[in-house]
This record gives sequence, C-alpha cells and structure tokens, in this order.
Amino acid sequence: MYLYDQYDQQIVDERVKQFRDQTRRYLAGELLEEEFRPLRLQNGLYIQRYAPMLRVAVPYGLLSSSQVRKLAQIARDYDKGYAHISTRQNVQFNWPDLEDVPEILAELATVQMHAIQTSGNCIRNTTTDQFAGVAHDELVDPRPWCEIIRQWSTFHPEFAFLPRKFKIAINGAVSDRAATEVHDIGLEAVKNAAGELGFRVSVGGGLGRTPIVGSRINEFLPWQHLLSYLDAILRVYNRYGRRDNKFKARIKILVKALTPEVFAERVNAEWAYLKDGPTTLTEAEIERVSQYFVDPPYKSLEDDSATLTRLDAENPGFARWRSRNVFAHKKPGYVAITLSLKPTGTAPGDVTDKQLEAIADLADRYSFGEVRNSHNQNMILADVEQSQLFALWQELREQGFATPNIGLLTDIICCPGGDYCSLANAKSIPVAEAIQRRFDDLDYLFDIGEIDLNISGCMNACGHHHVGHIGILGVDKKGEEFYQISLGGSSSRDASLGQILGPSFAQDEMPEVISKIIQVYVETRTEEETFVDTFRRIGIAPFKERVYAANN
Repeated sequence: MYLYDQYDQQIVDERVKQFRDQTRRYLAGELLEEEFRPLRLQNGLYIQRYAPMLRVAVPYGLLSSSQVRKLAQIARDYDKGYAHISTRQNVQFNWPDLEDVPEILAELATVQMHAIQTSGNCIRNTTTDQFAGVAHDELVDPRPWCEIIRQWSTFHPEFAFLPRKFKIAINGAVSDRAATEVHDIGLEAVKNAAGELGFRVSVGGGLGRTPIVGSRINEFLPWQHLLSYLDAILRVYNRYGRRDNKFKARIKILVKALTPEVFAERVNAEWAYLKDGPTTLTEAEIERVSQYFVDPPYKSLEDDSATLTRLDAENPGFARWRSRNVFAHKKPGYVAITLSLKPTGTAPGDVTDKQLEAIADLADRYSFGEVRNSHNQNMILADVEQSQLFALWQELREQGFATPNIGLLTDIICCPGGDYCSLANAKSIPVAEAIQRRFDDLDYLFDIGEIDLNISGCMNACGHHHVGHIGILGVDKKGEEFYQISLGGSSSRDASLGQILGPSFAQDEMPEVISKIIQVYVETRTEEETFVDTFRRIGIAPFKERVYAANN
C-alpha cells in the first residue's frame, strides 16, 4: 500500500495544526458558525442529529493492521466503542466531541491517515474493487491508478470548490464490483486490438434525488492521458455546472441537460489545450506509484480444493461460509475472504473497537497485515492460504465475522438513517434489523440466492437504494416515517435503476412486504435465475399485485 514520504506527512501534520487552531477559535467564539462550517467540512467533520460525525479517508479501501488498531483506539477513547464502514470504503465515527476532533486527527496522522476531502464540494475518495490486485478475473490492478488520481486531486486548487461533491470509481476486472456506472466519473480498464491499456470513460452517473446511470463518452482513453482527460471533464463541469441550486448542481444534471454527445464535445475541446501537457503520465510515473502495490511474499502453493471439499463434507457450517464468503484468488493456494459485518441484530457496517483489534491481529497472522473495506460495508482479508482457511473460519466464528450471508438478502447496505443523520426522513437501522430477523433461516436464505437489499433514510441515497435489487427509501408522510420500495436496480455491469413499487409502507409492515416480494420471486423464477433476472423477465406487475392485494 502507498506510504507517505516526508512531504506527505508534513502536509497532513500542518493541516492538523491548522484545524486545531480553527477549532479553538470557534469554541472561543472568535469564529461564527458560518465561518467554521466550511473549515470543518474540509476536515471531514459533519454535525449530525445528536453529535458530530467524523469521516476518515481510507483511500480505495486499503488499510494496514496498524491503521486498524489506531481506528480501534480512537473508537474506544473518543467515541462509543465502535466505528462504521461507509459505502465509499471510508470509516466514520458517529459520537466524537467537537473539542476532541483535532486530537483525533493528530492520532490519525501518526499512522498516515486523515479526513481531508471526505466532505465538501471536492473530489472525494476514489473507490475500487475490494479485491483489487488479487481478483482472479482482473485485467489490471486499479490501485496504482486510484493512487495517481488521489495524488493529483488532493488539494488541487481548481477542484476545491466544485459546484457539488464529486465521486470517481475505477474497475480493473471483468466483473464490475466498483459500481462505476453510477459515479460522476466511472473508469473501466480495457485493452485495444494492439493489447494497449486504456480506459473506457463514463460520466454523469449518480444516485440521490435524481438517479442516473452514467453515459460513455470515450471508449478508449490511452492511459498516458488519464489525468489530462479527467482535468478536461472537471473544467467543463466547473465552468458550466449550476451553482444556484444544490439539487441541480451535480455533473449528472449538466450531462443530461447538454446531452452526453455535446458534453463530450466540450470535454474534447478543453482537452485539446491539455493533452500532451504537464499532466501526461509516463512509464516512470506509473512505476513510481506501482512499486507500492507489488505482490506480498506469496508462497509457491498448489490449489488444495480436494482438502477443502473434504472439510466441507465434515463441517456443513464451514461449507456454507466458504460458498458465500470466500473469493477466488489469482494465486494458486490462496483465497480472499469477506468478514461479514452483518450478523442479525447489528447495524450494518458497524464494528466495535474489540473487533477492530481482532481484525488487525487476524490480518497480521493470515493476510500480510492488510485489510480492505468494501462499498458493501464489509471488511476483507485478501491473501489467505487455503491451508489456513479452516482455522481462520473457527476464529471468525468466535469474533462474530463468519455469518455466511455475503451477497444474500441479509447482507444489507444501510445508511445510518434517522438514528444519527439530521437529513434523514426515517430510520434505516431498525428496518434492516427487522428484515434480518424475518430472514434469519440460513437454509431459506441460501435457497433464495443472491439479492442486494439497500436501505436509505432519505433521498440523498447514502444507502444506494436506487441500485438495490430491492431498494428501500425512508420518506416523510405528514410527519411520520414511511418506506417506499423499488425493485430491479443493479450496480453491476449494465447498471439499472429500480422501479418504484407503489405507495409507501409503515415501518412495522416492512418485513411482511419483503416476504411477499420474495414469495413472488420464488414462485416464478426459473432454475438459473437470480432475483433481478426474474424481475427483468416478468416486470413489476406481479410483485405489485401480491404486495397490495391485502390492502385493496
């Protein structure tokens, strides 16, 4: 993973010192609230419903064990003993005291972490596949490209005051596990007929109040021109994006208003001034960054599937976990495993200080001291020897990480909702828990198969409900909390937005409503169909008829 040099560390240390003084002045009454607000946002600090929330940057979701231990210490010393994994692979603390935040940032700086550009109208954390660098279906490791974008975009003066927040995702594999099509900019690594590397570029994707799937504006961008082309896109957005209405300020609104074709023309016109300029990437620059992402000292191992199959037969629980939580690795004899942060009764994505300590220890013993966060709000050990898999599973069960539900209905993506967020119209966490308890039968979960269920507490869509196979949105109905359901969304390749089922439901109705939706799927699916396949084949009408029949 990338390590700070002296220059990087100096920048972060100076930012901590600066914010410490800004916080002191605010608490002393020397800065007004409207003066302090942009300063705290530049350091990832929000004021939520009951307390500040600090969002910590985790570039492309990659953490060292020492960083995980530091997060555990902060959760214990400055919060209520837990942290939260966000859908941008970052970490959030929901209960810090304002006066403690400068000290938290100072603690983070000791392990090369910060909260810079985790909020505000700037380029946010560039996200990617949680299995980057180890995926069996990978064309190119996207992590060096994420790091190049991070270094280019951090503190970039032209992008410090964009019309609205800006999100970039990169995918380097056959499967799109980075949801690139619903980002402001989505980058897909591709190779042309000559075998040269480039990127397919889409723009104008995003969720929130106006969900849109991105439009492709460049089918093959040579890698040398990645930064200059991104620069051109951002300049067009900075120039033409709306600043008079924050609900119409995202780049997706501009792309739609201009049309993708006209937007691409304006990007190319701007690019003509930038192409082959100082931001042109060279082999030497790629090598400089790539040296931080070399393979760890893997052993020369053979695939040991036969032993694992025997263990499966002897231990049905292990077999279930391996079928859901274990991912194929590029190296023979290794696998990547997902630690489920979604056991029933736990807020999705929450992890305690003791669990973080345990994860750090597991990473040191089983996975070269490295941990990943996923945008699905789970954590990953990416380099586990097959021969150690059974022993690891036994430890994970003791720590509460071995729930075999990855990709299943109870692996819910969920924002903090009205329990924390001042923007939310309704609570998200109690709905997630009620659905998890309704579907706590593992046999039934496995029979249902893969379903993405996403919950957002408001139209900002932090829970990505628009692209859930089943999406749930909290809405305000005459001062009471209700929930609107959409079906058929997907964030994978050929992304789609869900269709609204109909009128919203009260909180206590939600488990039964989801049950009826699942019943329709089970009754009408073919043997090979997933939920979203069935929905695309039969449409929304059968689901609507079943769900609303009792209310007619």
